Amino acid sequence: MPPFTLRPFRPDDLAALVKHANDPTVAAHLTDAFPHPYTAEHGRAFLAEAMKAVPLRRCIDMNGECIGAIGLHPRTDLWRRNLELGYWLAREHRGQGIMTDAIRRMVALGFATFPEVTRIHASPFGSNIASQKALEKAGFTLEAKLPGTLVKNGKVEDEWIYAVRRT
Repeated sequence: MPPFTLRPFRPDDLAALVKHANDPTVAAHLTDAFPHPYTAEHGRAFLAEAMKAVPLRRCIDMNGECIGAIGLHPRTDLWRRNLELGYWLAREHRGQGIMTDAIRRMVALGFATFPEVTRIHASPFGSNIASQKALEKAGFTLEAKLPGTLVKNGKVEDEWIYAVRRT
């Protein structure tokens, strides 16, 4: 696996962020809140939010370039002891174990940062086998399969819910 770091986002991540986030394969497996095409305006808005303390977001950095993003989003109300994990990685860096390791690191950071949290969960599409494998290799357990729950680009998708609990 190539070396990488997880670090806070910086304003100078904009060009690489837009370059990689504008790939349609990135938006294909994310919520509709993640736009495509992904413009510099979208990138600036994201960076303004990502540089805040909460939610906890990190740049996946390889050789000084932002090649992806990973974040933990605190839940509220009845789910206040949970964090939701979201992530994406540039196409050319997939399949190398980077995301599995990034997930492991982010889980450790999440539990260290939020001592009240007992569970971190992620909800990949049923068709996103690579994401499911990364979560499983990172120690997540499949908790549920929700058939026909999601609609992305007019296509009905299953939602799979994975979680890891504080030990």
